Amino acid sequence: MASISENDEHLLRARVADAEKLSDKTGTPRFVGFLDERERALCASWLRSASDRTVFYGGHEDAERTMLGVFPTGEEPIGEWAPLSALAFFYRKEKTLSHRDFLGTLMAAGVKRSSVGDILCGEGFSVAFVHTDILPFLLTEIDRIGGEGVRLQADYDGPLPQAHAFAEVSDTVASPRLDCVVAALGRCSRGDAAEAIRVGRVTLNFLPCETVSATVKSGDVLSVRGVGKFRISEIDSLTRKGRLVLKALKYT
Repeated sequence: MASISENDEHLLRARVADAEKLSDKTGTPRFVGFLDERERALCASWLRSASDRTVFYGGHEDAERTMLGVFPTGEEPIGEWAPLSALAFFYRKEKTLSHRDFLGTLMAAGVKRSSVGDILCGEGFSVAFVHTDILPFLLTEIDRIGGEGVRLQADYDGPLPQAHAFAEVSDTVASPRLDCVVAALGRCSRGDAAEAIRVGRVTLNFLPCETVSATVKSGDVLSVRGVGKFRISEIDSLTRKGRLVLKALKYT
């Protein structure tokens, strides 16, 4: 699970506040990020009253790492205006390159993590979403990833590698309480699930949740340290015995 220190949270909040002020002062959109999922959830909570002028965009549908765009009051927020580019890397199909290979090479070259969004790895090519500020550097300085020669293409607009693989999980629960759902997904007792929640091993929609009675809904994303990350697809149909049908997709 992603974590953020108290000091980093303070700095992020200051950056978001500055983006709000500067957007109205200059009449232009301001962007912050790339943000991980927890940072995005924090920003969304801080900007709840200004949600009609903000947008999160990472370059593709269901992006995990996104930029926050803050637009002038009254202006429609458009994610595609974010300063990011889809950078494609082409290499031999018989060579498998991982997310770790790409991130390791970029970090070793001095690129900041906040300048890199999702990295989607495929067969013979991968796509990384990067801040446009670092694009010229990458195009001139990066020619190998994980020891493999690569050819780079900026502003790639073709089909993307699959972002995620999922395993379907199903069970029944007595109620949509968080402890019930964690017990079902973790294949553990409700008492063990409650303890995992209380000690901070569980996040609900990317933020820590230590309330065992919190309600879980369809569409929620739930992570349990040591177990995995799940997207809840159904938790409302009743069985003949009056239990709720729980269906989820586990990230693999």
